[in-house]
Amino acid sequence: MSRIVNIGKISIGGGNPVAIQSMTNTDTRDVESTLRQIEALYNAGCELVRVSVPDFDSLNSFSDIVKRSPVPLIADIHYDYRLAIGAIKKGASKVRINPGNIGQSWKIKEIVSVAKAYRTPIRVGANSGSIKESFKGYDNKAIALAESALEETRILESMGFYDIVISAKSSSVKETIEANRYISSRVDYPLHIGVTEAGVFETAVVKSSIGIGTLLLEGIGDTIRVSIAGDPLIEVRIAKKLLKALDLKEGVEVIACPTCARTEIDVESLAHNVETWLEDINTNLTIAVMGCVVNGIGEGKDADIGIAGTTTGAVIFAKGRIVERVRKADLKEKLMKWVKEYSSKNKRA
Repeated sequence: MSRIVNIGKISIGGGNPVAIQSMTNTDTRDVESTLRQIEALYNAGCELVRVSVPDFDSLNSFSDIVKRSPVPLIADIHYDYRLAIGAIKKGASKVRINPGNIGQSWKIKEIVSVAKAYRTPIRVGANSGSIKESFKGYDNKAIALAESALEETRILESMGFYDIVISAKSSSVKETIEANRYISSRVDYPLHIGVTEAGVFETAVVKSSIGIGTLLLEGIGDTIRVSIAGDPLIEVRIAKKLLKALDLKEGVEVIACPTCARTEIDVESLAHNVETWLEDINTNLTIAVMGCVVNGIGEGKDADIGIAGTTTGAVIFAKGRIVERVRKADLKEKLMKWVKEYSSKNKRA
């Protein structure tokens, strides 16, 4: 089990729940648009948000953003150690530095000195595209990635700093898994895991699910980011689904049949709607959306509550037993009634 690191009001490691992260893609200098995105990420279930601080104009804006943010913020720093120091003083809950581009060790020492004074954790973030030159000759790229992060960790340790989170990410799923296994076997710092530059939606979801899922099933990983090129809100939604699928987060899981010629309803659209209707329900609950009553009820009998299509609407069933027949227009109202009843009984239990 990894040691505990406190990032603002969120504690990671030490058996704490895996925290969901994402990153803003707005211009940090635009305070209002950045705050709107942070608020949206927070409302979607994001617990830690990383914000790029690429220059001193952004640093000034970051100060205002920190004061109004509903969630702890991680300042993402590249190259200029002064920006890391400034972000800490402006109230960052953590700073992320890259071992491949900060430069000389004295610059790291300056960052550490301020981080100690402000009790601000440092995330050592190594990516396969920015490994230090001294490690680029390694035949095994995963080990090179891991050792690049660990060398930076050892520098921090030599300065008496241990409030550390490590991340080692590659665009290769296999390299990401191997690098994090290597690091986890050698140190007990919390790990932030994810597959970087994973691509657009379908590719990113597949790569992230395999990479993050494999590590979490092995007990490796304390915070996660599902990296997707596009809207960061999608990253958070996928991360929540991933954690629910691994029984690491409570909430509703919607399962659906793959459809066939017997289908009486639009299963795909209905399943999407059901997920939207129930996204604020925090009870562990499995909802089945099945295309027909012929074998849909039997196949969905392990679900807590299910919907099976009919020619006139649908039936609602619970643990394989039909409890109500409903018209299509009444489906949302009736389903929510059964869900609320189930959730109320489950809470009392």
